Amino acid sequence: MHVELLYHTPDPERAIATAARLCYAPVGASELMETMPEERVKSVLSTIMESGHFSTLEHASYTFAVEGVSRALTHQLVRHRIASFNQQSQRYVKFTDGVDVVVPSTVAENPQAREVFDEANAVVVAAYEKLLDLGVPAEDARYLLPNAAASKIVVTMNVRELLHFFNLRCCNRAQWEIRDLAHRMLELARPTAPFVFLDAGAPCVSGPCPEGKMCCNNPYSRVKRG
Repeated sequence: MHVELLYHTPDPERAIATAARLCYAPVGASELMETMPEERVKSVLSTIMESGHFSTLEHASYTFAVEGVSRALTHQLVRHRIASFNQQSQRYVKFTDGVDVVVPSTVAENPQAREVFDEANAVVVAAYEKLLDLGVPAEDARYLLPNAAASKIVVTMNVRELLHFFNLRCCNRAQWEIRDLAHRMLELARPTAPFVFLDAGAPCVSGPCPEGKMCCNNPYSRVKRG
């Protein structure tokens, strides 16, 4: 898996604070953006994060390039509806040089399981290539491709949705591949807005676990805003 932060709103914390401060300021947003002291930015952000007035977080967004993830992951990822996605098409891209696959560690670490996995994928890929040779359109031959097929996708989310995504997908109970993706995205986003993303992640980072009887009993280190 490779994850890259392609672009984000310049100075996202100041942009968020400006949007929030505008509601109560006699001057315009451009002047606030340029003149608001740094300590005032932090003060406004603190109020936002503690009060839960998260609509202002939607004024900053992040775009990630993700490669080498499975279709099983992207099917989960696109369920986050307040986001934008563009994915490598199996309809228009013909995989004539073989199909890369993502192998779960539970399979990779078990020689017998890996043999079964590889044999099944080899049969599927051979059948896919045969269909292409027979003139079947790629959009129809792709019906054979497995969930393990590797893919590429570009993802854009605003900060509010990112925090929600991290809350759900950084949890130990999230599926392992999308959990790995969420942690990598958080690692890239956090340095750009350290105050906003300070306690981002699984719910147990900032409060009690909401999973009840399904709790993993292995919480992440708790973070407190100072």
